[in-house]
Order: sequence, then C-alpha cells, then structure tokens
Amino acid sequence: MYKIPFLDLPPLQAAAGSVRLPGSKSISNRVLLLAGLAEGETLIHDLLASDDTAVMLEALRQLGCTITQDGSQLRVRGIGGQLSAPVREAGLKLFLGNAGTAMRPLAAALALLAATQGGQFELSGVPRMHERPIGDLVDALRERGCDIACLGQEGYPPLRLSGPSALRLSEPVRVRGDVSSQFLTALLLALPLVAREDVVIEVVGELISKPYIHITLALLQRFGIEVRREGWERFIIPAGSRYRSPGEIHVEGDASSASYFVALGALAGIEAPVRIEGVGTASLQGDVRFVEAAALMGARIEQGPNWVEVRRGAWPLKALDLDCNHIPDAAMTLAVMALYADGPSTLRNIASWRVKETDRIAAMAAELKKLGAQVEEGPDWLRVHPLKDWRAASIHTYDDHRVAMCFSLAALNPLITGRPVPVRIEDPACVAKTFPDYFETLFEVVQARRADIPVITIDGPTASGKGTLADEVAHQLGYIVLDSGALYRTAGLAAFRAGVSLDDGPGVARIAAGLDLHFRKGRAILQGEDISELLREEATGLMASQVAAHPEVRQALHQLQLDFRRLPGLVADGRDMGTAVFPDAGLKVFLTASAQTRAERRYKQLIGKGISANMESLRADLEARDARDKGRAASPLKPAQDAQLLDNSGQTIEESKDLVLGWWQERQPF
Repeated sequence: MYKIPFLDLPPLQAAAGSVRLPGSKSISNRVLLLAGLAEGETLIHDLLASDDTAVMLEALRQLGCTITQDGSQLRVRGIGGQLSAPVREAGLKLFLGNAGTAMRPLAAALALLAATQGGQFELSGVPRMHERPIGDLVDALRERGCDIACLGQEGYPPLRLSGPSALRLSEPVRVRGDVSSQFLTALLLALPLVAREDVVIEVVGELISKPYIHITLALLQRFGIEVRREGWERFIIPAGSRYRSPGEIHVEGDASSASYFVALGALAGIEAPVRIEGVGTASLQGDVRFVEAAALMGARIEQGPNWVEVRRGAWPLKALDLDCNHIPDAAMTLAVMALYADGPSTLRNIASWRVKETDRIAAMAAELKKLGAQVEEGPDWLRVHPLKDWRAASIHTYDDHRVAMCFSLAALNPLITGRPVPVRIEDPACVAKTFPDYFETLFEVVQARRADIPVITIDGPTASGKGTLADEVAHQLGYIVLDSGALYRTAGLAAFRAGVSLDDGPGVARIAAGLDLHFRKGRAILQGEDISELLREEATGLMASQVAAHPEVRQALHQLQLDFRRLPGLVADGRDMGTAVFPDAGLKVFLTASAQTRAERRYKQLIGKGISANMESLRADLEARDARDKGRAASPLKPAQDAQLLDNSGQTIEESKDLVLGWWQERQPF
C-alpha cells in the first residue's frame, strides 16, 4: 500500500492479465458480526483485510469474542448473543473509523442487547462518520423502546446506547428504505437477538439497493435465521431465532472492487482481456451486475461462476442513461468511463451517494471538472460529457477509497487524446478501506510507454549518500529504486565466487549477463540467497569499482538496468545513470560532498559496526576511487549536462530529500 501524500500515475496505454479480488467488504463485515453474535466457532476463509474489517474485529474482541488467525483463515468464537458480566458492568467505548458497515449494525445489535441485558456502549468514529446520518435507524429503535442518545448532533453519531429498557416488539419495527439499505440490514442482523416472538420489520417508502438486502438475507440463512419476506416492504423474523455457526464460510471477492478492472478491460483490453477472479455468475452481490452496464457501453464480456473476462468492444464507448439503484457503489466507475464515451452519459437514482464516505455526487462532479470535463448534477443524478482535451489534474480523494480507485482510470487518457497527461491521486492509502493493494494490483496489469514512466537519476562519487537519498526520494513518491552500485557489487561478488578474475572483462560480463538478481523490500536476493549484508562489505565495494571499469560488464548490465523502469516510476542511483543509462530522465541530480566529509561518514559507519578504521586511509581510498571513476574509458564519473548539482557536505538527508523533491515538483504539470 502506498502510504504517501500522493501517487502520480503516468499515462497508461493498455491492460491485460489476471486479477484476484480481495474479499467483499459488505460480506466480510456481515459475516464477522454474525460469527461474533453466534453460538460456536466459525472458520472464515478469504476475509477482506482492510480498515473497515479491522475496526469490526476490534469491536468484537472488546465484546468478548475469541479471534485467532489460522494461516490465511480466521477463527471467531462468538458470544452466543450473551454479554458477559464485565462488559455489562463496565460498558464499552468502540471506535469504528469511517466504517458504515460496522457502525450501523453494531448500533442496532448493541442497542437491543443493552435493552434486554443491561450495559452502556458508546460508538464513535472519524469526523466524517459523525456527518453520516443514522437518524432513521435510531428512530426505528427508539420507537420500540431502545435508549439511544446522540452525543453530538441529533440523528448522527457518536451514540450512547444504554439499558436495560422495556422493548415493545409486538408492533412492527418501521424504518425508511429510501436513505440507505444499511439501516434495514442493521435491523435484520440485530433483531434475531430479541425474537422471543415473531418480529416484523416494515419498510417505509421505496427500498433502495435491494441487492444488498439479498446479501443480508442469504447470510442470515447461513447462520440459521430464516427470514420471511413479503415483497420488499415487509420482513418477518421467526420467534425463537438464534444465530448458529455454519462451521465455516467463504467470503467471495468484492464485486464493487471488480468494477475498476471490468472498466479497465472495456477501456484498454485491446490485444488481450482482463480477467477478474473472485466474482461471477454465482455471486451474491448485486454489484456484479456492473458487467451489464459495461456491456451496454460496448464491452465484450465472458463469465463463469467465479470469474469474469473483459476486453474492449465498441470504441469509443457507448454513452448510456441508466438507473443505477441496483449498483450504487460500482456505478461511480461509470462516471469516469463516461469520459471515454461517444456522447453524454447520465447516472440516475443515486441519491445514496450523498450519504456515503463523502458526498459522492458532489465529489465526482468536482474532480471530473478538474480533468476538463463538462458535468451536471442533481439531487439524485449525474451527467458526464465525453472529454477530448484532457488536463493534468491532482485528484482530491476525500478519504474515500472509491474516489481514489475510480480516478485511476483517468490515467488511460492516451487512448482517446493526442496529448497524454498524468493524473495525481492524493492520499492513495485511503484505498485501505476495501482494497489495500489496489494500486500494486493495477500496475501488474497495465502498460505504459517506457518513455512515459518517470525517472529520477542520482549520480555521484563513492560515499556521497546516493543510495540513502535515492531510497528517501523513492519512498516519498512510491517509486521503484535501482541501486546500480548493487548490480556491480553483485557482478563482482558472483565472478569472485565463480573463480573468474576481476581483471577478465569478458569473463565477468558473462557472469553479469546471467545474474538472477531481485530487489525485494530493500533486500538484494541472488539466486534465492539474501546477499544484502555481503554487498555492504568494503571488500565487495572494491570489487564493484574494479569490474565497473570494463566496457563489456557495463554493456551486460545495461539492459538489466533499463528493465527497472517500471510503473509508477524509478529512482536510479549510480555513477552514470543520468549520462549513459537514462539520458531522458525527467530529473538528474549529481550528488557530491568533499572527500573529508565522505571519509568522516564512512568512518562513523565502520566504527558503528565495530570495524576499526583510519580516517586518513579512508580519505586516500576515496580520492583514489574518485580518480579511477573519473578517468575510466567507459562512462566516466561526471555530471550530465542538464544535472542539478547538489553538494550535501553541510546538509542532512532530510534537507537533501526536500530539495530534490522540490526540483521534481517544479517539473510536474499539476
């Protein structure tokens, strides 16, 4: 996950490959709550690991559930619908972040448990959660006898749920259905706790997002609750209902998250399809019907019980006018797809967008306009016109995972415009709510022109701090790092191990060309062996300087270095990154420091490792290496003509990093 202030997406050209979806958020939190309230132990497979499930798990632990990780599975031993004496006596304060799928059902369940068993619970979240209405659910529960106080604004969290109090369940529980289906879901999940007699729920007004209620009813059935339904207006929970664990349960892939990759295939699956695994024709989730909307826009779709394959059909996409009530979350993706259509597209019946993680109608309109689009909005609709003249834009994501994921598709603008532009996604880590590895997954199946993938080079002499600076800059931007020095050190080490003389240029080059070397999370792996510590040894550094002087070795490693230019971008450090390997780099930095400063830094490093060192000999060695590197025939050490010169003798690494990032930002179009 990219835990950085922003992530810049270069223009993307095509997509192909296979994606495995994370577990459904809607199903995951429903299953967790049901397992937590049920009798017995439930083994849960493929649970979504996200912010929303994390807060639900913590709440269940506080309620007394036993939760253990079993490999990739989770075991939950429920409370059997009974609060423990310590919980009743002490009460609980539960923080639920911005998870509506945790706040709404927990509020209902704990209000009913407090009413029948006693206790006091306070439920709170992030500031945005305190702006998301819950009044219709609170009113429905209060009318039947629950003691609920809104601790801030009436009708909004935070809430205090107190008991005991007398419930009046002989009359129907009435709840509005036209604001959020989560209110009805909350009641359906909670009322079996107190169904001493038949409990009736009546829906006032039209029920929106019916597919989500279908999910709730199907999962209740798995946990032993057979709800009778009369249309979508009346639901009857039988007397004597109680939750019983099914033993084990599988969470299917998130259909809302599938929408981004369905759209990706429709837009950019030109030579080959994008395959999405984890949802299909057998899925419970209503958002799987997003494929129907994509087909209306011209996508070519094939699917099976647990997979979908999508490739481009009509181009440009066909505009559509669609009632999106059945796919409320996934429909956001259509708003960005509409930029690539042959006319204006209208999304209707989306009033629920306004009470989600943010006001999604307003948010989508504002960010689409940044790209240059003409957009119109109403209380429950959005109209988006196709876009030809794209602008580079920094997309504000409102701490809303779906805004971030939707607008990643705007980076495909080269498919429809002659002037490709990058797209900046602010706060990319907000995708942790449902799909923590979304951007990493995206980069595995999209392609960009090599020239469009940004590169920063940091060259300089030995011990100038290139590697440390490159790591810091790359971390801030979310880019890949190429430590070219590590390639040469590995080549020297591998040749030495193979018994090849380091003076034998062609021999070392043959070894270098066959290196099975990978960099993973800052570690260097050679043929499965972690050689990171070996590469830091002084003797290995001397080998690198010796083999780098051979033109044959430099040529052998050249293609390997070029292959590190991968999405979303690269920071490469070495001696000739800006002059020979990446002469088209967007920013070239030549980093240096005085020989005395570099010797002092090296001295401190060695002494810190318990290695004896002599300052004068270190300085002499560095000066000798400088002379050798500057005088070699192949790619001598020197600044590129357009390099930014940076003498960091008197700077901290933080100051150097900020300076380089400032230079980089000056070159961006945002």
